[in-house]
Amino acid sequence: MQNPPPSKLSLKPQIVGNVGLYYVCFQLSLLGWNVMPTARNARGIDVVAYNGDASAYLGIQVKSLSKRSAVPVGTSLSKVMGDYWIVVTRIATTPVAYVLSQTEVLDRTHKAEKDGKASYWIEPGAYEVEEFKNAWPKIKLTFSET
Repeated sequence: MQNPPPSKLSLKPQIVGNVGLYYVCFQLSLLGWNVMPTARNARGIDVVAYNGDASAYLGIQVKSLSKRSAVPVGTSLSKVMGDYWIVVTRIATTPVAYVLSQTEVLDRTHKAEKDGKASYWIEPGAYEVEEFKNAWPKIKLTFSET
């Protein structure tokens, strides 16, 4: 039995998350960072990255999408964790990563209220910009070269 072409794959949400997580770890490793995924489905950052002499650390939040959609931020902006957020789209075909600093995430977050409860998210047009597309060097410049 042949596998379906990647564009026809229907992946479960946990698998989509795993692919994005390990794609980010792969890319950061190619830049020379030591990376370690954190416990899955735990609140907080998804990846810890540190430089060669462990003198600098970053926390990274990964958001993986199988199709074009808004990125959920949560019910409070105080829950935005991580030095960087990396949104990985097109998981099953050709992954594209959008690299945003925490400040850039906060600046682009949209708020809605329903029944007195707030929810926050980032619309695709707010993160799918050339400035963020595959902007891996943005993270590299954060650390001193060791």
